[in-house]
Amino acid sequence: MKTSKSIRFQLQIQKIIFIILLLSVVGLLAWASQKYSVQYDWTAGQRNTISQSSIELLHSMDDPVVVNVYLQDDPTVKAAVAEILKRYKREKNNFNFKLINPDIDIELAQLDKVTRYGQVVIKYQGRSEIVASLSESTLSSSLQRLSYSGRRSLVYIAGHDERNPSSSDNTDFSQFTDKLATKGIISTQHHLLKASLPDDTDILVIASPNKTLLKGELEHIKKHIEQGGNLLWMMDPGANSKTLNGLNELAMLLNINFIDGIIVDNNTNLRKTLGIQHPAMIPVLDYYPHAITKNLSYNTLFPISRGITIGDDSDWQKTIIAQSLPQSWSESSDLVDGIVFDSNSGDIAGPLPIVIALERTLTNNNKSSQRIIITGDSDFLANSYVGIGANLTLGLSIIDWLNGDDDLISIEIKNAPDTNLQLDDTEIMVIGFGFFILLPFGLLLTGLLIWFKRRKR
Repeated sequence: MKTSKSIRFQLQIQKIIFIILLLSVVGLLAWASQKYSVQYDWTAGQRNTISQSSIELLHSMDDPVVVNVYLQDDPTVKAAVAEILKRYKREKNNFNFKLINPDIDIELAQLDKVTRYGQVVIKYQGRSEIVASLSESTLSSSLQRLSYSGRRSLVYIAGHDERNPSSSDNTDFSQFTDKLATKGIISTQHHLLKASLPDDTDILVIASPNKTLLKGELEHIKKHIEQGGNLLWMMDPGANSKTLNGLNELAMLLNINFIDGIIVDNNTNLRKTLGIQHPAMIPVLDYYPHAITKNLSYNTLFPISRGITIGDDSDWQKTIIAQSLPQSWSESSDLVDGIVFDSNSGDIAGPLPIVIALERTLTNNNKSSQRIIITGDSDFLANSYVGIGANLTLGLSIIDWLNGDDDLISIEIKNAPDTNLQLDDTEIMVIGFGFFILLPFGLLLTGLLIWFKRRKR
């Protein structure tokens, strides 16, 4: 069939329009793919995406988040770490992360105060936190703590020669206080003879008083406990266990007892390995399972500590957080070279609890539970020792637990149902019979048939 010039012209116009529309659609798709991103996680258990609670947390945080991960130059590890952080980046545009080699970027590592490979520094709104491992649980929990905008306060009892939270002396707590301040936790001192405790006291801190508290001061402390307040009580050796510098009634209220004497560990090989010079410097290598110890993977050091015992008839849930090693004991005599355990002189064999946690459920209070930490040593948080081992991590974890920050966010662990293959004995036997007998026999038979056919030709 012949076509006229007008029809050919129209067909040509249609082709041009079609090409223009096609190129326009392709261009729009290319632009949309750059501007918008759509991903689907089809894995069993949705294990390649973060949980809904983490997504909601990220959407509630308006300001930028910065995550610095300090790693060696290992491409495999870097790829695995980047994959975890990209899941957060997909949900929050101003979530920024860097993988940093601390051996190269030394200045930034010092600024972030990292001490070893694998540490992760998380920053938000001028506050920062260091975590020892990277997972959805640790990262989201840290972001939850950093996003808390309210001021939380630690109130230190003053006036009895206690540890000073603002002093830079070796025996005081300024370094620990500064670290808490980066997390929005403010430390103040309060003299109970001047006024009762502030109503907004989140945690009351008794930092090893060396002078006796008066009866009226003790009543303020007991009232704080009876009203459901949280407490961090550190008691160094020296105060008699019967009086405890006026705090003996508080010990009776909590049904605990501080042991007289100083814990020692005369294991010279261990001390040499850890670089410890004195038998009263007590290392803790293992920890009991608890929310406080879940991020502790390194040893802590307790200089000049005393043991603690816990009564059985108490309404508190009691957990030992840290204790001395089995070969240690509480030395009742003066510390001299060549000390030897002697039960006849009052020495008490280890292991001895150094840090214990008390928790109980509250019914007539606006809080669901009350938490108390008691330690037989305060030096582990002093400026001279807070940077040793995991002392700082332990101190921060104690404060987080007392503040209730350990359960601010609950991350559901995504377990994939397709990672394990469960076979019974019959199935294993059938598979083995097929692979080791039927399959080789079939291959052999096929080869013989091919050889026989070719030979007949």
